[in-house]
Amino acid sequence: MTPAHFEKLRGMYLQANINKELYETTECEIKEGEATISIMISEKYFHALGAIHGSVYFKLLDDSAFFAVNSIVEDVFVLTTSFNFNMVRPANAGRITAIGKVKFQSKNLYVAESSLRNEQGKEIAFGTGNFARSRVGLTPEIGYV
Repeated sequence: MTPAHFEKLRGMYLQANINKELYETTECEIKEGEATISIMISEKYFHALGAIHGSVYFKLLDDSAFFAVNSIVEDVFVLTTSFNFNMVRPANAGRITAIGKVKFQSKNLYVAESSLRNEQGKEIAFGTGNFARSRVGLTPEIGYV
């Protein structure tokens, strides 16, 4: 794994349409076996009770776990095959940060955990996902530049 690989993954993440359009305050750092992704909370992410919707929790948890895994896979795009998460407390202000870490790897299976924390460092959600290698190469056509 090289710094160039991590930077190409970071660029691929930040240039994805959903991240450019929905999460304009995204910060992302990728290193071997770990990815950190954060956003500033905005009211546009709120459900009716005035806190961020669970889909935002899921996206940040899955994305950070996914990129932790892809940090150790340099030739192909990985795929999330399952992801389970738990919401612990609501969040409605400040920056939230998800940290994903690879916990297990074999020839065909990768497992990663992710924790989502608020600015005070309190865990607001956590999850575990399974990931597999795809047949899609990491190429400029998918934003890996």
